[in-house]
Amino acid sequence: MADSIPIAKPVKRDPVVTAAPPAGRKFPCPSCGAKLDFDPAARGMKCPYCGYEEKVERDDAAEVVERDYLDYLDREESKGKAIEGRSSQTTCTGCGAVVLLEDKVATEKCPFCATHLETKPVASQGMIAPESLLPFIVDLRKARDAFSEWLGSLWFAPSELKKVANLGQLSGVYLPHWTYDAMTYTVYDGQRGDNYQDTEYYTETKPDGSTERKSRTVTRIRWYPVSGEVRHYFDDVLVCASKSLPRDLTDDLGDWKLEKLEPFNASYLSGFKTERYAVGLKEGLKDAKQIMEPKILSLIRQDIGGDHQQISSKRTRYSGISFKHLLLPVWVAVYHYHATTYQILVNGRTAKVTGYRPWSTWKIVRLIALIVFVIATIIALIAVFNK
Repeated sequence: MADSIPIAKPVKRDPVVTAAPPAGRKFPCPSCGAKLDFDPAARGMKCPYCGYEEKVERDDAAEVVERDYLDYLDREESKGKAIEGRSSQTTCTGCGAVVLLEDKVATEKCPFCATHLETKPVASQGMIAPESLLPFIVDLRKARDAFSEWLGSLWFAPSELKKVANLGQLSGVYLPHWTYDAMTYTVYDGQRGDNYQDTEYYTETKPDGSTERKSRTVTRIRWYPVSGEVRHYFDDVLVCASKSLPRDLTDDLGDWKLEKLEPFNASYLSGFKTERYAVGLKEGLKDAKQIMEPKILSLIRQDIGGDHQQISSKRTRYSGISFKHLLLPVWVAVYHYHATTYQILVNGRTAKVTGYRPWSTWKIVRLIALIVFVIATIIALIAVFNK
């Protein structure tokens, strides 16, 4: 959405989880002993202190698995497990996000409003664990460059924006998503409309008051009742399982190229935050069906044929539903302008930027005044030369 930026609006926050290796998983720097973070540019673990690097190897023997929807439906909350190493959660006092903190971590920053979180723990809830992801390949420097370029392209942005936009608040976050596969069978009833040409007669009144009978060719529609069935297999219908960011922003992050998904590897999460899904498995399927709906309607219209189509009724059956819980990488920039919080998202794979922005009323008024002045000047000059 780099060319079209929506107006700012309130953002509802929901549970997130801070990212770090699971309990018992050790990533110490063998050189200096500090904790290693995942470096997207190096595709490996990197020590922020001594520069030691350790490449994370992809497990080519592992596979990205599709899970049966009905089999997992009952497991979602009642049988799910809490994420290892995050047995408690705390609520952000700034935006209301519920964040699962790494055990023994006293404070952390909320990735969506940058408020410091205080540990006032309650027991965390279970979840269906992610089994695949796309690792970050856009590092912090590239994300900052993309953010700065986006800011520079804004029209009528306040001059102070670049000063108040705190690039240090860019946070790498893995956003939870579901994908759904399903075979659909849709029976429908409707009407097919075929155009045909007809001659129409009319009377035209002349300036002298006399009349003349004339004819013209018009297009009319002949309707026929139709019914039928269309079938379509949907593969990897992507649904964002986050409610912490506006859906129109997450939907506009671009093509994720899910064919490049990798099996889940906790090493990739080191140094980043990972949000716990707020849209459950069942709710996500409802969203997926809404995404499928336009395609199904299009297929029905194609099946009806003709020049016009009307769909009176339809019934869709979904069969063989499977799903994946996956994580997708996003850089989140939070900045404040005149007591309003704005968010910018940078795709962690492509560096595409989307976000909300403030508008400078003064700049807009000044441009309008300039346009009015130029028009008035041109009119005055024309009047002078015509005397």
